[in-house]
Amino acid sequence: MASSTSDDDFITVVCSNPNPIQANTTSTDIEILISVTNIPSWDLPSILCHQTVKVQAHRNRLIQHSSYFNGLLSGSFSESGLDCIAIEWNLEAFLHILNCIYDCPLDVTSNNFLPLYEGALYFGVEMLLMRCKTWFSEVVSTEVPPQVQLDDLISIWSFGLEHARDFLPELCGSYLARNFMWAISMNCFVDIPYDLLLSCVKHMNLTVDSEMHLSNALLVWIDANTECMEGLSRNEDVCTGILKQIRLSLLPLWFAAEKRSSCHFSKFADESIDSIFRLLRIPSTGSVDALGASHLHDLRIRLTKFSKRVNLSSCSQITSAVLLLSLLPSANSIDYILRGIGQSPFNLERLDRDQCSEVLNLLPTLSFEAVQEVDISKCPRLHLQSAIECFRKSFPSLRILKAAFLLKFKISTLRKLVRKCPMVCEVDLTTDTSPIISSQVSIVSSSPAITPQISNLSLNVRDMTSFYNSGLSIAKLTLEGRNDLYDSDLQYISRFCVSLQYVNLKGCTSLTDVGIASLLRRCIKLHSVLVCDTSFGINSVLALCSSSSNHIAVEQIENELLDSLALNLQILHMGSCKCVDETSLLKLMSQMQKLKSLCLSDTHLSDGALYSFRGSSLEVLDISNTMVSNAAVAYLVSGNPGLKCLKARGCRNLSQQESDPQKREFSISYSCRELHNEIGRTCMLEEIALGWGFSYTSLEALKPAITSLRKITVGLGGLLGEDGLRKLPTICPMLESIILYFQVFVIVDLEIIVGDNYDFPCGLFCYTSISCDIRNIECSYDLDFGIIIFEV
Repeated sequence: MASSTSDDDFITVVCSNPNPIQANTTSTDIEILISVTNIPSWDLPSILCHQTVKVQAHRNRLIQHSSYFNGLLSGSFSESGLDCIAIEWNLEAFLHILNCIYDCPLDVTSNNFLPLYEGALYFGVEMLLMRCKTWFSEVVSTEVPPQVQLDDLISIWSFGLEHARDFLPELCGSYLARNFMWAISMNCFVDIPYDLLLSCVKHMNLTVDSEMHLSNALLVWIDANTECMEGLSRNEDVCTGILKQIRLSLLPLWFAAEKRSSCHFSKFADESIDSIFRLLRIPSTGSVDALGASHLHDLRIRLTKFSKRVNLSSCSQITSAVLLLSLLPSANSIDYILRGIGQSPFNLERLDRDQCSEVLNLLPTLSFEAVQEVDISKCPRLHLQSAIECFRKSFPSLRILKAAFLLKFKISTLRKLVRKCPMVCEVDLTTDTSPIISSQVSIVSSSPAITPQISNLSLNVRDMTSFYNSGLSIAKLTLEGRNDLYDSDLQYISRFCVSLQYVNLKGCTSLTDVGIASLLRRCIKLHSVLVCDTSFGINSVLALCSSSSNHIAVEQIENELLDSLALNLQILHMGSCKCVDETSLLKLMSQMQKLKSLCLSDTHLSDGALYSFRGSSLEVLDISNTMVSNAAVAYLVSGNPGLKCLKARGCRNLSQQESDPQKREFSISYSCRELHNEIGRTCMLEEIALGWGFSYTSLEALKPAITSLRKITVGLGGLLGEDGLRKLPTICPMLESIILYFQVFVIVDLEIIVGDNYDFPCGLFCYTSISCDIRNIECSYDLDFGIIIFEV
C-alpha cells in the first residue's frame, strides 16, 4: 500500500529479536503492537517478553533523526513507498533508540552502553551517538570508583577497534591505566588483549601503588597467556614489549632476586639487581645525576594526579634525592633543573642536611593532592626529615604513613610529621618483635617511686606547647616492637595525640605499667588497645575501668559520655601480660560490653572472668595457654554468635576429666563434646586453633561452624589424625592453611586425599621424614618444635 506524505503519517516498524526468547506464553502473544503516541507509558519488561514488536512511528521523525531510515524511506528503495517495514535487531536496544528519537528520558549505563552505541551507529542516530560518547567520556574521566566493569571495558575496546571508532580504544586505555590497581584484582584481568594492555602500561596516567605491583600483574598476565602465544613469532616480543615498561631501578632487591628464576623475567631481574646495586653504591647524601641523564627516567617514582597510595616498602635504594626527583616536573626539564640546583648555594648533595626546606622552596615541585597513603617501611637510606618536607609540599592530603622497621624514626620525627602534615591520622612505626623480652619479668621502673627513663629524643616543653593542636588528627598509632620507647615518650604522645583512638604498644618492653596507665588516662577516645608482651598491669587496668571524668577538666567533657574506657573498648589485646592478676582481670572483663576482638593468651585468665563478660559482639577470641574450662568457654561462645576466630590452643583444662554423676564414672570426652557442640550450634568460624580435648571425632560436632573455615591449627594435646585430614577437604572446602604442632602421621598415597577438584594441603607425613610435592602448597617442617605448616 502506498503511503501518504502528511506530517502525521505513521509507518509500522516490525522489529524481530534475532535471538529467540524462551516464551512461556501462548502463540498468540508472540508479537505485540505498540505506538509511539504513548511511548512514555511503555512497559518495557512486558514488551520484551515478545519475540516480535510492531511499532507505529511517525515516518518524518524517523527520517529526520536516523540516517538509516532517511535512506530507506526517502530514497529509491522499494520500502520507501510501504506503510510497513521489517528489521531485525535487539528489541531492547531498538526501543531505547526510539526513546531517544522521541526525546524521552534514557539512562546510559555500563550495561547498555555497547548495545546503544552499536544501534545508534547502525541506524545513524547522531543524537544518541553523541549522548553515548558524552556519557562514556565522563565516566572514564571521573575520579570516583570504577563504574565500568573490566569485561565490559574489554568488549567496548574491541568494538571500537573493529569499527574504527578511535576515541573508544583511546578512552579505554586511559581508563584502564588510571584504574590499573582495581583491574589487577579482577579475575578477567588475564583476558585483557595485548594491545590494550600495552597501551595501558605506556600511558602517561598509568597509576600503580608500586613497580612491584605492576611487575607482578604483568607476569600473571604473561603466565596466563603463554599457552595461547606459543608458536607465535611475536611471543618473545610480546613479553619484552610490556615488561620493558617496568622501572627496574625501583623494585625491591628481594623481589628482583626472587624473579631471576622466571623464564620471562630473568633478564629484567638481572638488570634490576645491577641498577639497585649502582644506587646503593651512591652515598645516601649523594647526587643521583652521577648515574647520568639516561637513568633518571627509571628513577622517577610513578606518580599521577590519580595516585592514592605510594608504596616504596623494602626499596633500600630509595633516598631523598630519588624522592625529590620524582616530585619535579617531567618532560625535558629535569636536566635544566638539576643544573640550576648545582649553580645555587644548595644542591642535591646537601638535601639531607639542614637546608632541605629551603631547597624545596626553590624547586617547582609538583603537588599530588590525591595521595593519601605512603609506605616507606624498610627504606633505611631515606632521610626522614627531608622526606617529611617532600610530603608536606607534594602530598597535602596525606593521611596514612607507614614507616615500619625504621629505627631512626623517633618521637621527635613523629612530632615533625604531624606538624608538617596536619591531615595525617594514622602512623605505623612497627619494628621487629621476634627477639622480645618476656613480659613475665616486670620492669623495675614500673614503681612510681622510681623515675622512668627518658628518651634522648623526647620533646621539650616549648615544642610541646606550640605543637599541642597539631596532633589532633592522629587517631591510629602503631609502635609495635619499639623497645626504645619510654614512659616520657608516652607522656608527650598523650599530649599531642589527644584524639588517639587506636594504639599498638605490643612488645614495647621498656614501658612501665605506670607509663601505659598515664597514656590510657589522657587519651579518653581510645577504643583499641594492643599491649601484648608489655608491663601492662594493675595500674593500667584501673585506668581502663575508671570513669573518664576523673582524667579531664569538666569544660572539656560537656558533650562527652562519662563512661570508662573499658566500656567503649572494641579491641583489647593483652596476651602474655602476667602483671594483671585474676581480680583485676575479672573487674576489667565485667566492664567491657562492646568488645569485638579480645586476646588474653598466656594470662591469669580464670573461669570467673569469662563468666563476668557481658559483651555479645566478639568476633575474635584468643585464650590460648590459659586455665579456662570447657563450660566457661562454652558460656562465652554462646553469647557471641558472631565469633569468627577462636584460638584455644594450650588450654590443658579443656581435656580435664569431669565426673558424670549418673554413670558414677569419669568421662574424658563429655565436657569437650559439649563445648564443640556449642561452637557448632553458635558460630561460623574462619579460623580456629585447638589442642587439648580436640580429636578427629570433634570435626562432626564442629562441622556447622567450620564450613567457611580458612585456617586451622592443631596443637599439643590434640589429635587430628589421618581420618581427620581425610575429612577436611569435604568439611572445609575454603581451607587455605593448616598448622600442626606435635602431630604424628604415616605417609600415605596423596591421591587418596587430594582430589581432582582440590589444590589442598592434605598430605600425611611421618614424624621424622618429609618428602612431597603438593600443587600450589608451601610445606615447612620444624623438627625442633614438631610443627608442620601447609599454606595454599
